Parts: sequence; structure tokens; C-alpha cells
Amino acid sequence: MKISVATEKPFAPKAVELIKEAVKDAGFEFGLLENYENKSDLIEIAQNSDAIIIRSDKVTIEVIEATDRLKVIVRAGAGYNNIDLEAASEKGIVVMNTPGQNSNAVAELTAGMMIYMARGRYNGKSGTELLGKTLGIHAYGNVGKKVATIAIGFGMKVSAFDAFVKKEDIEKDGIKAYSSADELYSNNQYISLHIPANEDTKESIDYELLSKMPKDSVLVNTARKEVVNEDDMLKLMEERDDFIYISDIAPVKRAEFEKRFPNQVFFTPKKSGAQTVEANLNAASASAFQIINFFEKGDTTFQVNK
Repeated sequence: MKISVATEKPFAPKAVELIKEAVKDAGFEFGLLENYENKSDLIEIAQNSDAIIIRSDKVTIEVIEATDRLKVIVRAGAGYNNIDLEAASEKGIVVMNTPGQNSNAVAELTAGMMIYMARGRYNGKSGTELLGKTLGIHAYGNVGKKVATIAIGFGMKVSAFDAFVKKEDIEKDGIKAYSSADELYSNNQYISLHIPANEDTKESIDYELLSKMPKDSVLVNTARKEVVNEDDMLKLMEERDDFIYISDIAPVKRAEFEKRFPNQVFFTPKKSGAQTVEANLNAASASAFQIINFFEKGDTTFQVNK
């Protein structure tokens, strides 16, 4: 059996060594593809591996149909919309993610970006504090929970909405639970997005919802760019010079946002949520051992396709 790492944006070297050591200790062959520029390189390693570990790499139907050897794909992270799940299922390939491994890194980035903009990008002028401000968490999963913990430490008033989490499960953490997104956005100056990108959520953060937010509002997106309706966001910002949009995932219309509203937006130079040594090691370790456990024990605990 051959287990390979295939990452256009590499793991930290220490994380790669961790995967390699785990794979070889289990008696499997190890393969590595980093910094590749052509899809053909990804196809080739998929054709010559029984399992691959990826990050944000796009495993399309073209990649999947080209291989008859591949049995497992593990996305080192929570989101997996970069993998064609239907195509993988049709080929009998198991797809897994590693939920929770990057959560703290993403949560800390969320807090850091809020502080950065609240303090005017550290431009030497008077900014504002997070103490006493209201924060609504849209989706109360692994990352949302950690954002809540950090925000409470700042002295923020925290609430949440999650259509798939019971109200009592949110409130047992000392967080006010709202029954709808409309209520969440209407009652919070800050909103932190943690929803996945799917057919129900794409462009769901629209003008109608955002316009409900109070004066001096801030939307923080460390989820997926597809969930925000960019045309609606541009329309809202044209009307409201008090609205700020912060994102770790640069929008398609980034240049337009930055040209028209330079003081109201901040986008990280590249996606940085999972870019910590600790998150790299956590996700790498989880990926390797999930594959090993699959081959040795048939464990499919974190399978995301059918």
C-alpha cells in the first residue's frame, strides 16, 4: 500500500515528516508531491497511490476517473467542497476530513482580524475595543465554539445560531441561542461566519440578511467565499460606510472591493486559517492515522461521502 501527500500548498516540513514516519512505521510506502503546478501531476500521484492526503487541492472528476488504484482521500481540514464526492462514491473511493484539527488556529485568526480592524489597522489613530460589543456566531461547530470562548474572554456578549445544533446545547456553554439567522444578524454588531458551502448556503449571506445588522457592523468570514453574495455586499457597502467586511478567503471581486471601499475591507494575502505549526501537525497526524486505521481496521469514522 502506498500513502501519498499531494499538496500544492505544502504542509510545514515537520508535519510532512510526521506523516512519513507514521506511514513507514505502519509498513506502508510513502509518496510526496508538493508545489505542483499542473493537474497532470496530481493525476499521476493519484494513479500511483492507494491513499492521498490533500489540503485545498481540487480533486475533480477528471482526477478521480483517471485512477483505478486510489481507495482513500483525506482532506486535512474540515471543509471538503474541493473534492467531487459523487465521482469518488461512484468509484468506491472513501473520502474523509479531519474535523476540529484546525479549529483553534481559525478561531485565533478570527479574533486577530477583529482586533486588527477595530484598532484601525494599527494606524496610530484611536480605534475601538471589543469589550462589551456583541458577537453572533453563525454555525456553532468546532470553530464557532472556540471563537465563543475567546470572545467571552475579551468581554464580548456572545450569541449563536445553528440550524443543526439544539438550543439547549448552545446555551449550556453560556451562549445565547437564536432561532434564526435573521435574529442573529439583527442583534449583533459583529458576525463570525462558520457555515459550510453547499447548495443551501451558497450566496445565502445576502443583502436582506446583512442589512439587518446594526450600525458599525462587522462581518468576519473564515468559512468559504461562496457563502457571501458579493454583489449584495457591494450594494450594502455603497449604502453604508459604517459596514466592514473581513475575510480570510478573498472574494472573486476582491479588486473591486479594495478599490471602492479600501477602508471597509480586509482580506488576508492568502488563506491563513490553518497556517500555524500546531494546526499543520494536528491535521497531518489525524490524516495519516485515519488512513492507517482504514486500511488496518476498516475504520471510516470521518467518512463524508456515501
